[in-house]
Amino acid sequence: MLQIKNVVKTYVTGELTQNALKEVSINFRKNEFVSILGPSGSGKTTLLNIIGGLDRYSWGDLIINGVSTKKYKDSDWDFYRNNSIGFVFQSYNLIPHQSVLSNVELALTLSGISRRERKQRAKAVLNKVGLGDHIHKRPNQLSGGQMQRVAIARALINNPDILLADEPTGALDSETSLQIMDLLKEIAKDKLVIMVTHNSDLAEKYSTRIVKLLDGKIIDDSNPYEVEEEAVKQEKRKKVSMSFLTALSLSFNNLRTKKGRTILTSLAGSIGIIGIALILSLSTGMNEYISKVQKDTMSSYPITISSETIDMARIMGMNSETVGTIEDNTNQNEATAVYADYSDLEASEMILSSFVKNNLTEFKKYLDDPNSEIHQYIGENGIIYTYNVSFKVYSHDADKKLIDSDVLPEDMSSGGSQSSGGSGGLSVQFGTFSGNQPTKSMNFSELMPGSKGETVSKVITDSYELLYGSWPENYDEVILVLNENNGIPAEALYQLGLITRKQYDEAVEKIKNGEKADEISFDYEDVSNHKFYLLPACDHYIENEDGTFSYIEGSVLNEAKILENALELKITGVVRPVKDAANANIRTSVAYTSKLTDYIINRTNDSAIIKAQEASPDINILNNMKFESPDDEAKAADAKKYIAEMGISEKAALYKMMMLYGTDNTRDNNPNNTGGQMGGAMATDETGMATMLDVWLENDPDKEVLLAFYDQYIAGSTYEDNMNLFGKVSYDAPASISIYTDSFEDKDAIATCIENYNETVSEDVRITYTDYVALLTSSLKTIVNGISYVLIAFVAISLIVSCIMIGIITHISVLERTKEIGILRALGASKRNISQVFNAETFIIGCCSGLLGIGVSLLTLIPINAIIQALTGITDLSAKLPINASFVLIIISIIITVIGGFLPAKKAARKDPVIALRTE
Repeated sequence: MLQIKNVVKTYVTGELTQNALKEVSINFRKNEFVSILGPSGSGKTTLLNIIGGLDRYSWGDLIINGVSTKKYKDSDWDFYRNNSIGFVFQSYNLIPHQSVLSNVELALTLSGISRRERKQRAKAVLNKVGLGDHIHKRPNQLSGGQMQRVAIARALINNPDILLADEPTGALDSETSLQIMDLLKEIAKDKLVIMVTHNSDLAEKYSTRIVKLLDGKIIDDSNPYEVEEEAVKQEKRKKVSMSFLTALSLSFNNLRTKKGRTILTSLAGSIGIIGIALILSLSTGMNEYISKVQKDTMSSYPITISSETIDMARIMGMNSETVGTIEDNTNQNEATAVYADYSDLEASEMILSSFVKNNLTEFKKYLDDPNSEIHQYIGENGIIYTYNVSFKVYSHDADKKLIDSDVLPEDMSSGGSQSSGGSGGLSVQFGTFSGNQPTKSMNFSELMPGSKGETVSKVITDSYELLYGSWPENYDEVILVLNENNGIPAEALYQLGLITRKQYDEAVEKIKNGEKADEISFDYEDVSNHKFYLLPACDHYIENEDGTFSYIEGSVLNEAKILENALELKITGVVRPVKDAANANIRTSVAYTSKLTDYIINRTNDSAIIKAQEASPDINILNNMKFESPDDEAKAADAKKYIAEMGISEKAALYKMMMLYGTDNTRDNNPNNTGGQMGGAMATDETGMATMLDVWLENDPDKEVLLAFYDQYIAGSTYEDNMNLFGKVSYDAPASISIYTDSFEDKDAIATCIENYNETVSEDVRITYTDYVALLTSSLKTIVNGISYVLIAFVAISLIVSCIMIGIITHISVLERTKEIGILRALGASKRNISQVFNAETFIIGCCSGLLGIGVSLLTLIPINAIIQALTGITDLSAKLPINASFVLIIISIIITVIGGFLPAKKAARKDPVIALRTE
């Protein structure tokens, strides 16, 4: 039941006040067909709009089922229109870009009905009005009568209590008008139908009640309805809600009718996005290239900490101080005299004092601790520990001659003899050390292992092309490394036994004569059959009958003995550096795996000489002397004992040296000398000279001579020196540690971690190293990013222009869709829903702009990359747009367009629905 009590509607325009309704009171039954008649301006449509909740009364009250509407909010009126009122207009007021089905569904979407139920109910009501076969047509494809039936179906879809019809037949022909009136009369059997019309004939024929208005007052009511006064209730009402998907659907269908404008708008809005996308692509491509270069650089130049190093920072600091001092002296001294310049001495002392030893044993404990902060910055290649293993490698040349890989061809011109050390190999000097003791062979180096247990790191396998065979996997396997020209230096070929001495000499002679040397080549298969024989340093010592050990040069060793004790190495493959490889850093012609290093360490640690020295840590097993005698008396006694135990040849050599450099001193300081001992005629054979030396020893030799001999030939050796000499290596004490990172930032972080480590340990355990990469490079990424930010700031101006343009276009859209705004409000849409519709439109345009911008950018990058690579010649350098950046740019595009359309959308929401419905 609907009641209107003393309703007054006043319009104020400036100083003019007009009363459209003057204290109108009328009651309506739940189901009747009421026609409201009256001349134009009598207030018919105003009364209808107030009943429908489109317009608000100034005074009075509208009571709906006993509930007053005096305190209704906008949301209450929206719910009322959506659920209780159905509108039928003279001009149909259908949304042109929506199908018949969608127009009818519209009221249900505002009620939150599911899509499936909406379609079912809409089809049912369209069948009821006779339009079941036209559901997919657009309004402009229907006749006037059909469009009005659609309007009626739309008004009935929510099963409203009241159907309001404003001149429903005003735009129809007579026959169609009768059909519409029949339909309204049928509806009035169950509902209240209120129709405003000028056609009194139709009103008389179809209406059950006629109400006449004149000058805003009811002057006649053919069938008034009186009700008893009841207490008016206040009731909280629900809200109407339009989903964002519905708003998107309405806006998308509207944009589809304006494809050309939508595309142009999206293209204009995408210009800024394209500019930023291209800048980001170039920046990203450059940064990725820099990152790759950084990673390759860090693979080639890790942070390397050696057991002994030079403090370059100290040298650089002292240099600056020295320069300042010299300048000061120069200023003070006048050019009137000659002054002493101590700069060379100072520089030498500075360098000597800058040598530092690192305690890598303690630092390794820090690195091995998984909780150390440094591990979060370690790169893909991890931490590599290097150990100085000592060995020699031999091989047979084509003449079956055994070649030492460390002997240079020019050294062999004198027959290949080398000085030997130890008590059994005395030649030029009487030391216990050999100047040519085995070290890591110059033609052999260790391959970088992988960080995850791989025998060979991916850094190496990626930097070298495998020409033949396979990479080594076992400790007795090596790889042959060629240079970029598929060659190996001729000198190395000789040392490795691949060419003979004769071939080498002939090549040298031809080159000296300006001729071209003969070409020498080997098949991969043939060269892979070549064998090497590795002998660790410990196996170059033989045990004497007295328990001491003597060093024997490889040239003196029996060939059969070498082959018997040596480890046979097999060549598994041949590799060559990849073109422009950044990490082709194998500097030798042969490379082995870390497994061979482990083998040599373990074999050395289990050797007889190592065990013998470990069993007698105070005695030098090379000469059976103590490493350090306590006083001069003991030193002289040790020297005397040492000389006495020499062989005949060694005694003869010592006798010669003493006669040449110390005869007078020896004779004069020995009062017991009778002239037949050291002062007599010099013996000419080794036996005689050895005898003369023995006589000298027996006649209480000068203590100073013995001490001099001790200091020169016996003293200085330590237990640690011998262990190093024999090749002893501890896994806890690496020779160097290489820490690999993937970027300069991580490298700097690791440097900070080392500084933090140094702060927690004592001074003698602190680590000193020189970051050479930091001296040679700078953070290029910062420069690239800085340039990118500046360019993006300039390009962002176009986004502001796009925002303003979107605002203008949205405003135009609001003007074009003003009637649609009125229709939506009549169906119960709230102001917020209207804003949603236009925000949805700008959202769609923003999506289109973003997607179009990204698409155009990706297509543009194809020729851009071709140009970049052609100009720079860098195939790895290419601009690329990150996926996450693409999404961010699309989001930015959406935000910009939504911001641009925000004010027009708000303005659309504030439009008066009554005025909007009158807009053409």
